[in-house]
Amino acid sequence: MQTIAGLLREAAAELAASATPRLDAELLLAHTMGWPRARLLAERDHQLDAAQLAAFRALVARRATGEPVAYLLGRRAFFGLELAVDRRVLVPRPETELLVELALAQARRLAPAGGPLAIADIGTGSGAIAVALAANFPTATVYATDISPDALAVAAANVARHGLGERVRLLHGDLLEPLPGPVDLLVSNPPYTILAEVEPQVRAHEPHLALEGGADGGDVYRRLLPAVGRRLRPGGAVLLEIGAWQGELVAGLLRAAMPGARVSVHRDLAGLDRVVLGESAGGAGSV
Repeated sequence: MQTIAGLLREAAAELAASATPRLDAELLLAHTMGWPRARLLAERDHQLDAAQLAAFRALVARRATGEPVAYLLGRRAFFGLELAVDRRVLVPRPETELLVELALAQARRLAPAGGPLAIADIGTGSGAIAVALAANFPTATVYATDISPDALAVAAANVARHGLGERVRLLHGDLLEPLPGPVDLLVSNPPYTILAEVEPQVRAHEPHLALEGGADGGDVYRRLLPAVGRRLRPGGAVLLEIGAWQGELVAGLLRAAMPGARVSVHRDLAGLDRVVLGESAGGAGSV
């Protein structure tokens, strides 16, 4: 039998290609044991039985191939909420939390007294954005669309997990097509990567449908934005996550789709362009 301390050293060495080998090892071992991570550190001399050891080593082997830790654990934290994730959906990224923060600020602007608000989350995937918005703006109804039935199944599990079935409505279809009517706020984290340039480990394990944005990453924006004006109520807003190189491209597409809108590009904590915001009320925009 091996102790926890020895297994963590061994696993961290095997996961040296990861940016966080020790953390990965601790998370996987805590998951195997059914313990909080802090308990591993307190019981470093504890010995695993044969079944636990085999299960842990199988997880480490999968992580060594680049499979995301979130898939191995079956969950991911996002905006203070725990979400179920698996290979059917993209793993929610921390930088997407900026999109949620900006969307909530717009929601407060549009409904300052906390009145009813209709929000659309286009390409919802795991439902991370829709669930976060509904959980943090209790008077909102969120319409979450996706072309993938598999993704919507994961989103449904997350909506149920957080008791939001009355306010998050999952709709199957392409982009804006399933929406029942205009909304006050439209948000989307669409596929915007250039698949050939995506990290090999991401390309090997995460769904290409949620990644592929075409030759310059802009294909989905070009399909989505021309119809935005017909789906947005007067005074409403559009928020789009983008790749760090896409600020000018997407801002230009949004200006063309929403003449007279105030358009701005917002940076994430790394200082990279991350979200384009279009507000239909107000004067000329700037980037």
